[in-house]
Amino acid sequence: MRIVCAVAVLAVANLLNNWLARGPVLYVVVCVTATAALLLIARWDGLSLADLGLDAAAVRRGLRWAPVLVGIVLLVLVLLLAAPAGREAFRDARAADLSVGRLLWVSLVRVPFGTVLLEETAFRGVLWAMIRRRHGTAWATAGSSLLFGLWHLMPARGVNRSNAAVGSVFGDGTAGVAPTVAAAIVATAVAGVVLCELRRRSGSLLPPMVLHWAVNSLGYAFAWAAARWWLAG
Repeated sequence: MRIVCAVAVLAVANLLNNWLARGPVLYVVVCVTATAALLLIARWDGLSLADLGLDAAAVRRGLRWAPVLVGIVLLVLVLLLAAPAGREAFRDARAADLSVGRLLWVSLVRVPFGTVLLEETAFRGVLWAMIRRRHGTAWATAGSSLLFGLWHLMPARGVNRSNAAVGSVFGDGTAGVAPTVAAAIVATAVAGVVLCELRRRSGSLLPPMVLHWAVNSLGYAFAWAAARWWLAG
């Protein structure tokens, strides 16, 4: 029952963020509110901060992972940008069209306090801990990762039109939407497994949060910069 309640909260948040609440501030409000609701459900389920990877000891452990994870993401992005073929991944209209102010908002507010806060609390925090307590770690990782993949069904619908690399693989027209969405669900489910394993190995929710933020925010920043200095014209 409590797992169903958590999934229902996520379903409502996903609907609001993708169909109704499209304003940048409202998106963050929805994410923060949904996060609070999930934490209340976790408390109702009897989970402690330690179960969620959020107690003081877990945060200290997580802080030791943070610079390494950010460094790895930066290295991968630099290597991609250095290779002519890799630069195609940065042709993304969602980032290229941002002003400096909007880029800062997305990287420093929307992603960490919207996307990362909700998704990591939900999928590597509350749901992972709830399923793990009932069915073990393997089921927790599989179940939360599958839900994480499905969570990206609606956001992935326009990616083949906004990202040139994705469009070149699946097509940038209507026919390319379905394979793009399917690929996004599979890719994010696999990413969910990686993030769950990071959560398990570190014993903290902070490392998956940091990695998620670094991939999203630094990815936006690199795509924004590439559009102006490496891909222009």
